[in-house]
Amino acid sequence: METASFNGLLKAIFYILLFYYVIKFLARLFLPILAKKVVEKASQQFQQQQQNSQNQYNTQNRSNETRAEGERSKTKPKEKKIVGDYVDFKEIE
Repeated sequence: METASFNGLLKAIFYILLFYYVIKFLARLFLPILAKKVVEKASQQFQQQQQNSQNQYNTQNRSNETRAEGERSKTKPKEKKIVGDYVDFKEIE
């Protein structure tokens, strides 16, 4: 069985610090690129979603317009009812 030594402890601390700084350096290099890609992908998905909803809205409006035009051509315009003249009443004391 091996016993713990001071040199082993120093090596472990050195490797831990080395690993930490390598990861930190790589993160500074690649995280901005990764973040940019994520934002671009989210933007593309948002634009695609907007186009889909706009297309769906346009198709619904077109179908509603064709129905409304068909209904308008079949029915006569409504006549306004003439009820009477407006009379302004004054209070009598």
